[in-house]
Amino acid sequence: MNPLRKLPTSRLLGVVAGVAVVAGGGAAIAGAVGGGAAPPPEPLAVAVHDALAAPALQGVTARIRFTNHLIDSSSLQRGDPLLTGASGRLWMSDQGKLRLELQSGDGDVQVLLDGRNLSVYDPSQQTVYRATLPEGLPQGAEGKGEVPTVQRIEGWLASLMQGADLSGAIPGVVAGQPAYTVRISPKHDGGLLGSAELAWDATHGVPLRAAVYAAGNPSPVLELIATDVSYGPVAASDLAVAPPAGAKVVELALPAGIGAESGRNEPRRVSGLAAVQAAVGFPVAAPPTLVGLPRRGVRLVDRDGTAAALVTYGQGLGGIAVLEAPAKPAGGASPGGERGSLFGGLPAVAIDGVTGRELDTALGTVVWFTRGGVEFTLLGSVPPVAAEAAARGLTS
Repeated sequence: MNPLRKLPTSRLLGVVAGVAVVAGGGAAIAGAVGGGAAPPPEPLAVAVHDALAAPALQGVTARIRFTNHLIDSSSLQRGDPLLTGASGRLWMSDQGKLRLELQSGDGDVQVLLDGRNLSVYDPSQQTVYRATLPEGLPQGAEGKGEVPTVQRIEGWLASLMQGADLSGAIPGVVAGQPAYTVRISPKHDGGLLGSAELAWDATHGVPLRAAVYAAGNPSPVLELIATDVSYGPVAASDLAVAPPAGAKVVELALPAGIGAESGRNEPRRVSGLAAVQAAVGFPVAAPPTLVGLPRRGVRLVDRDGTAAALVTYGQGLGGIAVLEAPAKPAGGASPGGERGSLFGGLPAVAIDGVTGRELDTALGTVVWFTRGGVEFTLLGSVPPVAAEAAARGLTS
């Protein structure tokens, strides 16, 4: 299957959790961008099938605009396009190589994806973030590259609609191209998430827009859209750019399990409060309920090579997750050290006599604090008052 059918998600790294967007571009459901004609109405399954079956392309070049209202502007570093939004350009080859450039007065953010190798250069921090994406991403039906039938797509959509509401394929014009847009929203337990939208070129099958909406807000909090797009070969020089000499490089490791089996790098699954408590060197805080949400599970995870506990409460996007790990030596009773430097610029919050830090976003809240030699990171798609109450519930 042509990799341009499945433009990958690019993780733009910010102060704490980063900003996640999907490469692409477009316009809102109710409006049209450009002067092309909208495609004829089609059932959603047929529109998806036709997009997957579209002829292969040699490349995509686009002008894009990134909007980010995830964090209140008063809390942002001035001029950082990762956190404030920006215009820019996108290139992608038929081999799946991608470059995304966000332009600002302080320098251009560069996102490069080559296979599983992702790098993000943030000029405001003079830092290159590098990560290796996980293996096993789907490559078409049964992983063989064939296009699934309309009937099979209908089955997938029916399964998806058990927990989410889906619009049909809404015809429109995106970046001057005939396009379809679909909106998805959780039926229940959606937390602060309202919905998400994806638009794709009806002729070429290429994603043109991705947007995420907070509950009750008609404007997207995250959006990556193409204002102009063209198809054809992409020069190798457009897909490679070197960061300035002397830029700091940060290697990011994706979460992994503790231990291995059969000499392979496979996680040894340990779950349940008693088993996890026996595997870590600190007392795990896992009350049966937290702010009225029942405990759903306790699992052993890896945090920077150290055994840690992941405790989850509630169900769906409205739940809360708590990561507990031994505090770094420099952590002390208040945020500090390597991890504290990420949280140090955030507003302080009192957690039963301990000073923590809080990141309040339109889609959720993160609270971080250390207590009794244990570092707690609590996150959920809940407002700050609920996150703070949950944090205090861990220490009572």
